Amino acid sequence: MRSGWALAVLLSAWFMAQFDFFVVNVAAPSIERDLGAGPAALELIVGGYAFTYAAGMITCGRLGDRYGYRRMFVWGVAAFTVASVLCGVAATSAQLVAARLLQGLAGAAMVPQVLATISAAIPPRERARAIAWYGVAGGLGSIAGQVLGGLLLTSDVLGLGWRSVFLVNLPVGLVVVPLAARLLPRAETAPQARLDLPGAAGLAGGVALVLVPLGLGDSLGWPAWTWACLALAVPVVALTVRWQRVLAARGGRPVLDLALLKVHSYLAGVAAITAFMAYFASFMFTLTLLLQRGLGLDALQAGLAFAPMGVAFSVTSLLGARLVRSYGLAAVLFGGGVVALGLVLVLVAAGLGLSYVIAALVCVGLGNGLVLPQLIGAALVEVEPHQAGIGSGFLTTAQQFAGSGGVALIGAVFFAVAAGGHETAAMRWSAAIDLALILVVIAMVAYTGRRTGPARRGVPT
Repeated sequence: MRSGWALAVLLSAWFMAQFDFFVVNVAAPSIERDLGAGPAALELIVGGYAFTYAAGMITCGRLGDRYGYRRMFVWGVAAFTVASVLCGVAATSAQLVAARLLQGLAGAAMVPQVLATISAAIPPRERARAIAWYGVAGGLGSIAGQVLGGLLLTSDVLGLGWRSVFLVNLPVGLVVVPLAARLLPRAETAPQARLDLPGAAGLAGGVALVLVPLGLGDSLGWPAWTWACLALAVPVVALTVRWQRVLAARGGRPVLDLALLKVHSYLAGVAAITAFMAYFASFMFTLTLLLQRGLGLDALQAGLAFAPMGVAFSVTSLLGARLVRSYGLAAVLFGGGVVALGLVLVLVAAGLGLSYVIAALVCVGLGNGLVLPQLIGAALVEVEPHQAGIGSGFLTTAQQFAGSGGVALIGAVFFAVAAGGHETAAMRWSAAIDLALILVVIAMVAYTGRRTGPARRGVPT
């Protein structure tokens, strides 16, 4: 990496992708009024982005391995910018759904190249700090989607309403594309090989068969087709994995590198991140509902309530790499304990008022910053440079899948308990489930530390 500017260019794309995932939650009421979007259309506007984003991640990671991370990143950012403009000028809900699907696919093209470039092109001594900044950018993008989204909608300086939350990506894209073409390095890529189209289709289909029913099932009352899709996902994924093994045995290059699943640190990292993201995404979702429905805040006030959590997250994300160098995975375990403490405080504070909730959020943010960036670094520490694209794609797919599943399942528990105005009790139930997930993360980190031994207890330094 030639300069810190190149890292900033990479992280701006990751920030945009996270921002656009969360900002639509804030803009949904305005979109509903302006375009006359019904419940199904709103579900697709919010969830369609998540679906194509997750479904394309592994394939686009492999394309980065084959054609170069810089090339895929530049084209991905350009496509994301165009798709954002199409979202901003959509005249009907159908046009907005189509543009959101395209936007998610473009995000899948650019995001795996971020971690891949960091893993393949940054020297090991500098990699931990870069991954820490990756954690900061992702966390701030998630929170900014609610804070800045609410601010854009409330101020409406240009009179664009909800369209501004999409069109704000245009100036960013116009700056990032030429800078990326100029500043990003040429990283090592895999030997040329034909793209595994059956494997790509199988993986995308398997993800679709899970994410679509999880995203739409609750609002539709879980009809029979949602359960059929979930059941069908199992044989589809099993057959796809079998095909990957057959293709590899023939000397081909499958879209999913199963050799990665034999790397203990990578597999453990993916599992831990899955549990963490299921907690984090559902926590952000249910807490927003508590703030707006239970405490009566508007969109901007609810968004601003997350700001202290974002500041706390940023501080500990930047300190985390240094603490891990000094104390190893014990620092991550401590962070997990802080998150658990924060969730216990949420259980207590949910019925005490906004100031108590914000205090609990600060505690959660401090712990999150110590945990998430270090999990990412630990997962990628033993991944070979030519596998960085597919490794990053699979890792991000796991994050997206876990986030969508967590929102769907824990959100369903929240709505079931909250019926009749019991939002405080519903938040306590969801926080209790989130606490269980964090305890799983802590247990897996401790297990990894015991398995890898003293020489491998940290993350890249």
